Amino acid sequence: MIVGPVGVDAGAAGLDPARFLTGPPGPFPRVPLSDVLERRWLHYAFVTADERQALIANLAALGAEDGGEPIRTSVLLMYHRDHGWTCSQWHAHLPIEPWTSYRSPAPSIAVPPPDFAMQSLAGRPAVTLRLTSTTTPAPAGVSHFHRTNWKRWQAQPGVLAQGRWDDGMVPARETLAVGYHERVLGRWAWPEMGGWVFGFCNQLADNPEGAPRWAVVFALLQPMDEAHDHTAMVMVWRRGRMVQFLPRRALRVTVAGQLARDRVTTTPRLAPLLGTFATAPVPAVLCIDGYQGADWIQLRFRCRDAARLVVPSETSLPPFSVHEVIGDMEMRIKMNGSTESFASPGIVEFAGGAAERAWSALR
Repeated sequence: MIVGPVGVDAGAAGLDPARFLTGPPGPFPRVPLSDVLERRWLHYAFVTADERQALIANLAALGAEDGGEPIRTSVLLMYHRDHGWTCSQWHAHLPIEPWTSYRSPAPSIAVPPPDFAMQSLAGRPAVTLRLTSTTTPAPAGVSHFHRTNWKRWQAQPGVLAQGRWDDGMVPARETLAVGYHERVLGRWAWPEMGGWVFGFCNQLADNPEGAPRWAVVFALLQPMDEAHDHTAMVMVWRRGRMVQFLPRRALRVTVAGQLARDRVTTTPRLAPLLGTFATAPVPAVLCIDGYQGADWIQLRFRCRDAARLVVPSETSLPPFSVHEVIGDMEMRIKMNGSTESFASPGIVEFAGGAAERAWSALR
């Protein structure tokens, strides 16, 4: 068997040839977590093609204190434009191993069964979906901060979701959605991570069947008290291919106004038992401008509704808050001499008080 320029006999080495060629069968290496602050994270977010509903799902494996089996958490957050938010607790049921595009290729099946399912132990909210990747993943980015903390993040927009949605607020239905998937691994504590702003937008079509015409993903990581470790990036896809990457030095990030408090819902419902403290406000508008030579990009995200997802903190008494925000994205881009624009729904996370941090560090 030949791999690159080097001849390797996988069978003689006691290796499974399929795994030898394609890597680990899952999204992460099959090695134990080394300590209680090490974690692996899968994130999913979708907006339905009719723009009425959305979902955000987070699955995490956390290191155990005694070095034993990892602690696993899962939460399903769903949104309806007319009825607001509903959320499972941090132990949503996963009847099947969740789909991920960061897995070795699976055998082709003519009519694939559902490959992503989550359900609150109360029964609803719940989803059963077939997911399809239509774009190439972004390159992985690694951030180091607070001496021993680090994070590796890899994103992919343009994921199609077809199947049954049951948010418990309206009758369950079959629908099509377009969204986003990411994997994160690393070692960090929530307070030391500080705050971040992350978001995505896919240009929605009336009947999406392939990659969105345009898709954008952006991220800003602001570790506590360490401005030199701040990370920022904007990535742009066109018809499934990544065509632009703008790093921190090419970006300016600003916010304006404040989302009304009655547009913010605290979730899950048992979160008040953690003694949730007041948190930083969610901005009304997020603006990102990037310039690279003669090319430029302008993003304007207008927040509509937010869910405050309260996350237990391993190293401090106050819980850590992540705001999942539904809103409308306006994007203008000039690339290779031509200018295009579009508007579409998007989802942005504001975490850890990021809205009140030193935006001037990126100016």
